[in-house]
Amino acid sequence: MKKIEAIIKPFKLEEVKEALAEVNVQGMTVTEVKGFGRQKGHTEIYRGSEYTVDFLPKVKIEIVVNDEDSTKVAEAIVKSSNTGKIGDGKVFITPVEQAIRIRTGETGAEAVNVS
Repeated sequence: MKKIEAIIKPFKLEEVKEALAEVNVQGMTVTEVKGFGRQKGHTEIYRGSEYTVDFLPKVKIEIVVNDEDSTKVAEAIVKSSNTGKIGDGKVFITPVEQAIRIRTGETGAEAVNVS
């Protein structure tokens, strides 16, 4: 199994969700996060005062899939979240040693498959 974590721009979430549905992803965890990379934030003016916004709002998506599905899921995320501009985000794929469905006690691949 693989865990796919994607950090994307918030306005791309709906497009990513639709792309993931097309590759049969049935569940995901979505968290609102803040961060920065090469963008290094930006400056804004509020009530006449300029200030720096260091951490920009992002969305983190977490999905656990079978090994054979990880490439197509990652590709769907990249394709649907790409704007071609700095700050589009990143996708991380890491191995998952074990998964347990709490309700049924199923383990491994059975725990991440929809039933």
